[in-house]
Amino acid sequence: MNPLPENCVVHVVDDDGALRRALRFLLESVGWQVRLHASAEEFLEALAPLEAPACALLDIRMPAMSGLELQQILRERGVTLPIIFMTGHADVSMVVQAMKSGAADFIEKPFRDQVLLDAVSVAVRRSAEQLAEARRRADALRLFETLSPREREVARCVALGEPNKLIAATLAISEKTVHIHRQHVMEKMGIASAAELARLMLRVDPAALD
Repeated sequence: MNPLPENCVVHVVDDDGALRRALRFLLESVGWQVRLHASAEEFLEALAPLEAPACALLDIRMPAMSGLELQQILRERGVTLPIIFMTGHADVSMVVQAMKSGAADFIEKPFRDQVLLDAVSVAVRRSAEQLAEARRRADALRLFETLSPREREVARCVALGEPNKLIAATLAISEKTVHIHRQHVMEKMGIASAAELARLMLRVDPAALD
C-alpha cells in the first residue's frame, strides 16, 4: 500500500470529552493532525475548504445535531470529506442510512485502536484521491477556458473521433480551417491526440461528449 499522504487532518466530532482526548492521543501518535469538536455545530463553524487530505470521525448520536444530520448538511454543501461514524449502539438502520449516504466506514464503540487507525488510513487516502482529482479537473477547466467558442466546437468533434472532413461539413467551415483550429486546440491544451483531448473534456464535464 502507498504511504499515507502528508499533512493529513482528522476531525473528531464527539460530545464525550474523554473520548475526544483519547482519540487525539492515538491519532497524533501515528503522525496525524487532529482537530477536536464537541458538537456538530462547532465542527461546521470551524470547517474550512479542504487543502490537505482529511476525514471526520463522527459520533452518530449527539445532542442537538446528530452525526447523520451533519452528514446530510455536508452533502448539501458539496463537502466531500470522508466520514467514519462511531456509535455505541448497534443500529442496523443507521448503518444502512449512513453507508447509503456515502459514509467511508462505520465502527462500534468500544473499538480496537488498530481498527480505527485502519479506517482512518483508508479515509484519508480516499480524501487525497478526491483532492488530486479536483485539482486535475481545475487544471483541465483552466486549459479549456483558453479555447475560443469555435475551437471548443472543433475540440468536441475531434474528441468524438470525427475526421476533419465531417467536422468541416458539420460546422460549415473549410477543412483547412478545421485543421488550423485543431492545431490550436492541441497546442493550447498541451496534448497530442484525440484520446487525450477526450479525457480532458470528460474531466471538465462528464457529459461533454454525450
